[in-house]
Amino acid sequence: MFYVIGLGLGDPKDITVKGLEIVKRCERVYLESYTSILTCGQEKLEEFYGRPLIIADRELVEQGADAILAGANQSEIAFLVVGDPFGATTHTDLLLRAKEKGIPSRVIHNASIMNAVGCCGLQLYSFGETVSIPYWTDSWQPDSFFDKVLANADRGSHTLCLLDIRVKEPTLESLTKKIRQYQPPRFMSCSEAADQLLKIVHRRRESGESSCRLSDRSIVVGLARVGHETQVIKACTLREMHQLDLGPPLHSLIIPAPEMHPLEVEYLQQFCDDDLQALVKRALAPPSTIFKLDATLSSNS
Repeated sequence: MFYVIGLGLGDPKDITVKGLEIVKRCERVYLESYTSILTCGQEKLEEFYGRPLIIADRELVEQGADAILAGANQSEIAFLVVGDPFGATTHTDLLLRAKEKGIPSRVIHNASIMNAVGCCGLQLYSFGETVSIPYWTDSWQPDSFFDKVLANADRGSHTLCLLDIRVKEPTLESLTKKIRQYQPPRFMSCSEAADQLLKIVHRRRESGESSCRLSDRSIVVGLARVGHETQVIKACTLREMHQLDLGPPLHSLIIPAPEMHPLEVEYLQQFCDDDLQALVKRALAPPSTIFKLDATLSSNS
């Protein structure tokens, strides 16, 4: 049997009882290490599980899938994933490869950022399409994901932005000279994501795009280390988020819908500074069942 097991978001104890029982009896256990990470690190996991783990980086998963699946017809092999197994298409591909080889497989689910974002009070069924914000370079600055943010806003939906991580990425020299060299690990922060969003907003307004709903005064929600005891949630303007340090990774960013339900706003208040909290409280005073964040900020600025 080939198992793909979700580890949850916080620490080693977040694995399910079912998942832990499987891990303890498997012949080989791989730990996927490039679509996400646990803040506790490999050693803490090995200590809790009582067995060694094989790190599965991007190179191994994408080019060595056959090695991972080898022997799974005769024994039990586990592949551990931070969050839930279906949080990344890479894991779907592994399961399809197992099926092609006639290897039985089983998925053990767990919490992921896709449902844990409810911790900020925004209602899960009000979220639209999730987007990923990639790191920019001097010559590559894609912004196609921004159109999905605008489309979500037009539909009255929140947007969860998953922020880029770079683990064991080859250096430019290693690509040109065919030597093994890797860049230091990088994890995009909410501040970096806000900086790129501000630049996109500025460019689009300069180009005359009048339909851009986002501005530097739009409310965003920063999440850091969700599920961990050091979890941080901060609601502020996009401009303010650019200046905030929410601490170590992993970070995620939410762009709320322009119109929010009063219960969402009331819950979100606790993560605002006093000045913004006052605006939010005043917005709840009218009998309307909907609160327009951008309009309130504009009229009170």
